[in-house]
Amino acid sequence: MVKKTQATWGGRFTEKPADLMIRFSESISFDRRLAPFDVRGSKAHAAMLCHVDLLTTRERNAIQRGLDAILKEIEKGEFKWDESLEDVHMNIEQALGKKVPAAAKLHTGRSRNDQVATDMHLFFKSACADIENVLNGLLTTLVEKADAHRDIFVPGYTHLQRAQPVSLAHHWLAYVEMFARDRGRFQTVADHANFCPLGAAALAGSTLPLDREFAARELGFVDRKGRPQLTRNSLDAVADRDLFLEFATACAICGTHFSRVAEDLILWSTVEFDFLELPEAFTTGSSLMPQKKNSDSMELLRGKAARLQGNAQTLFTLIKGLPMTYNRDMQEDKRPVFDALDQTIICLQVLTGVIEGTTVNVAACKTAASDPQLLATDLVDYLVGRKVPFREAHHAVGKLVALAEKAGLPLDELPHDLARKAHPKIGTDWQKVFDIETAMKNREKTGMPGPKQIRKEINRWRKQLAKK
Repeated sequence: MVKKTQATWGGRFTEKPADLMIRFSESISFDRRLAPFDVRGSKAHAAMLCHVDLLTTRERNAIQRGLDAILKEIEKGEFKWDESLEDVHMNIEQALGKKVPAAAKLHTGRSRNDQVATDMHLFFKSACADIENVLNGLLTTLVEKADAHRDIFVPGYTHLQRAQPVSLAHHWLAYVEMFARDRGRFQTVADHANFCPLGAAALAGSTLPLDREFAARELGFVDRKGRPQLTRNSLDAVADRDLFLEFATACAICGTHFSRVAEDLILWSTVEFDFLELPEAFTTGSSLMPQKKNSDSMELLRGKAARLQGNAQTLFTLIKGLPMTYNRDMQEDKRPVFDALDQTIICLQVLTGVIEGTTVNVAACKTAASDPQLLATDLVDYLVGRKVPFREAHHAVGKLVALAEKAGLPLDELPHDLARKAHPKIGTDWQKVFDIETAMKNREKTGMPGPKQIRKEINRWRKQLAKK
């Protein structure tokens, strides 16, 4: 015989839910992490009920003290979670009821629908702040690496083929741009979360004299001038899951970025490139081959990026076909965002640790960057400066490269008489093009890898990061 238990909402039911249904439908195993936000929301709701004379001051104080005591139990690991009570909200409410008789009034004018929406708005504000803090650490590390490597040059690549030289600093700063955009996306999510759904109730508000603005102020849902910010439609307030989609998507894009950085570091740490060495603290060995030093941390970052994309896709699929307003499917919306937060933070922390501990093989970088073919485009520009049309100049330098390959010589060591065969406007000074430091100094427009631009960008980012 199946044992049954009774839920708190069971007034209209004559049968209790089966244990199997309880196990199937519970969310307390994962939504208990919302407890700090749920307590905060309930304390604000109690304050608002007192403000509109639906609770006495004594009742409000007792409820708030009781909630604080429960949160302390939770933080100490002493709280007894009850699967039969479904979720974090009912667990806390039932525990409070055992401590404070007035707790029976706490749910006045409130539904679990607007309660969980409020909890999640608070969660997203907190989660975005946590990620932004970790991103600022990564950005600071990248900027410092850029400053340390301003005079080290490496080939830039297209199609994974050597293309043109850049400073290693310029490469680190490229990552800064990527992760700064991520930071901006999380700031936007936090801004979107800064609207209070409390008071929407189940879907149509309440006939009670609730003061939504008061509750919003209590919870910090205010603009820069301290004015309360409220959701404007009660149906949308409980049905909306855009924050979930935006947050998971921001995590997925961030994951794409740290995956690309990881791929660069994997390649650059191979014997074939040998541009840098990853720290031993974030690498592993082989169970068979004693010489191996594997970039496991970076490979895991690539794998975690796929996981973050999966979380976003789960949410899109979950929400796409739901009618207004709340549907129980939405219970499954929390696992993906909780996982997205946890994985994004640890991945960014690992990447920061790897970059901090990475050492550069200056000799290998110098050898690779000294390939004269990296400056073939500069030779095209040289001819353009001598009034040769670009396409004609491009074709001429292509012929020059072919001549050098046929002669078995580096491009910059081709005899002048052979070079003149490629184009008559190649002067006796054409080989001066192949000085890499001069080539970099000729790239001083905004966004280019010239040394002055690099210094300017490093200083700009340091000032920006100092404000955070």
